Amino acid sequence: MNNFHSALLVAVMALVTALIRFLPFLIFGENRKTPEFVLYLGTVLPYSIMGMLVIFCLKNVSLFSASHGIPEAVSCVLTGGLYVWRRNTLFSIIAGTVCYMLLIQLVF
Repeated sequence: MNNFHSALLVAVMALVTALIRFLPFLIFGENRKTPEFVLYLGTVLPYSIMGMLVIFCLKNVSLFSASHGIPEAVSCVLTGGLYVWRRNTLFSIIAGTVCYMLLIQLVF
């Protein structure tokens, strides 16, 4: 019973994931025009999500504790600078993460 239950859960999750992925193509097929509001959300939401992630990641930084937020500030500046310079999101995020980890493990 336990294996059947697990397999059923995986099947339902796979079905829901596939449905979520294919639903926009079914709704806005080749013959239908995508609404302007959906196109607008596609241009605005990535920046909004990144802003919320930055706020979420930096919300517990204390300027009055041991490191005074220096590793976070250096890593954020590095990440932003690398993105502006190279226009490569993945590279800048990985470099910022590695910088932060090196700073908190080796320096602070």
